[in-house]
Amino acid sequence: MKSINKLEVLAPVGDQERLDAALDFGADAVYLGGEQFGMRAGPANFSSEGLMSAVKKAHSKNVKVYLTCNTLPSNTEISGFEKFINNATAAEVDAVIVSDIGVLSLVKRFAPDMEIHISTQAGIVNYVTANEFYNMGAKRVVLARELSLEEISEIRAKTPKELDIECFVHGAMCVSFSGRCLLSQYLVNRDANRGECAQPCRWGYHLMEEKREGQFFPVFEDEKGTYILNSKDMCMIRHIDKLADAGVCSLKIEGRAKSSYYVSVITNAYRIAVDYYLSHGTLEGCPEWVFDEVFKVSHRAYCTGFFFGHPNDPSGDYQYYGDNGYIREYDVVGVVDSCDGKRIYCTQRNKFCRGDELEILSPGKQPVTLIADKIYDENGAELETANHATMKFSLDCDMSFVKNSIIRMKKQT
Repeated sequence: MKSINKLEVLAPVGDQERLDAALDFGADAVYLGGEQFGMRAGPANFSSEGLMSAVKKAHSKNVKVYLTCNTLPSNTEISGFEKFINNATAAEVDAVIVSDIGVLSLVKRFAPDMEIHISTQAGIVNYVTANEFYNMGAKRVVLARELSLEEISEIRAKTPKELDIECFVHGAMCVSFSGRCLLSQYLVNRDANRGECAQPCRWGYHLMEEKREGQFFPVFEDEKGTYILNSKDMCMIRHIDKLADAGVCSLKIEGRAKSSYYVSVITNAYRIAVDYYLSHGTLEGCPEWVFDEVFKVSHRAYCTGFFFGHPNDPSGDYQYYGDNGYIREYDVVGVVDSCDGKRIYCTQRNKFCRGDELEILSPGKQPVTLIADKIYDENGAELETANHATMKFSLDCDMSFVKNSIIRMKKQT
């Protein structure tokens, strides 16, 4: 078997619930934001106290924590950076992710022992840039999404082996180069480069002729429709071997603003696929259900981004013109609290009924199908329907599942 370097599964974390999901379902490392300087203003993120608690919990499970400070800060914000980075140092985060050269210099000044990762926002597309960031003190570069595997291989071959290479391998893709977009700020005064993107690339657009005010015409790109800027989601789970061969050492999952269910399922799928590859030296023979898991979360149609060439290649279709919605085929109906060999005790999330077919997903294991022949409330009385959010219920089952295993159900068509 060929020699294979360890691959890191890097999961997105937007709050405490999503941190728990990443830790439960097998992340090697997580990336998260504080209350300033991060590229996701929407998620709850972490206060100074919350960050310290999150790092402590992650480290107790041998999981690393990378803190995002990859916005482009204004003059008025610079004075607050020393306190921010001192808090990060006190919390013992494992690395900070930066894109701005000035911020990088401040990290080196105020936290000289802090590991530095260069964000994809920096737009690294060649080995010269990667080497310069290494010379400036970077331990890792997160390459631009616009690179092919061949280009990544060349960067790996022409940079020091001590420099880690990280790539986004799953999740939403930005229509703009390395996320450098002005549309949101221009249209609704929400700056994409400061974590506030309103995603106008997902909107539908029409034309209006200046002398026909109020008369709108759809913008068509052939018969497919009007969402001309709407990109598909990236999914590289079937190509982990090729990413490893190209020299990628960290597989980054996009989605700090997405649900804990998304974090659980996608982290779990990549964890199992990576472990299979590391054990066998190939993905051939990896169970098909592992690859199917990525379709059981809310997602857009998938593609492989730029990894296998430019998206304009006639063999690939990387934009989705029909609408801007998500494909969502499963609902989370509960989570497992405990088991006693006869019943599983759970907390309800969404409505389901007696007789429904459920799936239970535990970390590192194939989902188990279970028919809800009987549903009991917390007092043991039988129910026809579980329809109160956060209610306690139980199901007859002689199997055991770890706490926080996910109970889901395919949506009715």
